[in-house]
Amino acid sequence: MIKKRTFYHIMNRVRNQLELYKIKKSGEIQETEPVTVAVLDSGIDIKHPDLEGKLLAFQDFIAKSSVPYDDYGHGTHVCGCIAGGGNASEGIYAGIVPNTRLIVGKILDKRGDGSVNKMAEAMQWILEIKDTYHIRVLNISIGTGRGYDEQEYDEIRKLLNEAWYQGIMIVCAAGNSGPASGSISMLGMNRNIITVGCHEGKESYRFGHPCQFYSGRGETSTIYRKPDIVAPGTEIISCKAAPYRGRTKLDKYYCKKSGTSMATAIVSGCCALFFERNPVESNEYCKRRLLQTARNLGEAWNKQGYGMVNPTAMLLS
Repeated sequence: MIKKRTFYHIMNRVRNQLELYKIKKSGEIQETEPVTVAVLDSGIDIKHPDLEGKLLAFQDFIAKSSVPYDDYGHGTHVCGCIAGGGNASEGIYAGIVPNTRLIVGKILDKRGDGSVNKMAEAMQWILEIKDTYHIRVLNISIGTGRGYDEQEYDEIRKLLNEAWYQGIMIVCAAGNSGPASGSISMLGMNRNIITVGCHEGKESYRFGHPCQFYSGRGETSTIYRKPDIVAPGTEIISCKAAPYRGRTKLDKYYCKKSGTSMATAIVSGCCALFFERNPVESNEYCKRRLLQTARNLGEAWNKQGYGMVNPTAMLLS
């Protein structure tokens, strides 16, 4: 038996910080069809108790395997943040939207490395299958540096814009190369996608090195805010990819990770919650609600964007 009070201040910190309990108690959100979220990352461990039965489609752009896997672990953690069922923790470490369905494209190898070409292939795949699986949200918890050829990036930008214009809510990480101005991921500079930075807000005191210290920041001179929004991302507990080792059930199935990747997954989960309640609304409307209801933290625009994600205001106001 897992004593829930033991972990109260770890994962439930995020739920309480975002006041997700108000959404469940409101009674306003009725049972609806699960939303489909696509994740481009290092893969997924479908044997994890929290992720069993959630995968609709998988494509491996690294080793071309037809069997889903995750040899780096980052993708499994991200998928758990979004859609983990909490089955191995009596619900304590459930993701933001436990009934979400997942599409996963593996574009990172066992070292966590990838390429623009692999991302382009994955984006083309997403565009091909989006109607078949009714993809509403695309999560890209990957930072890109500035060493890419401009032509390569232009191809990615065109594919991302096409996905956006076809109705997919695209959420990507600001990267962990901050805090200098202009340190935001190159991918995150695209105006048509939601770029997520990391910030612990009032909970920052809990950590010696909260993620806002290294979250990527935008240029102060731009006419629009980047990152668009921030979310918690320090020491987030979510699903661990196999092999499952540990002295306790917690150690066996879960691990901590920090960064804008986790913050991005949390925002993607909030967008999935929005589409659960508003299945016919557009990604443009979801974006407006997301940004207009964000809670201002009083930080510089290039650090916080519009502020902290506020799902209760986004859904209930």
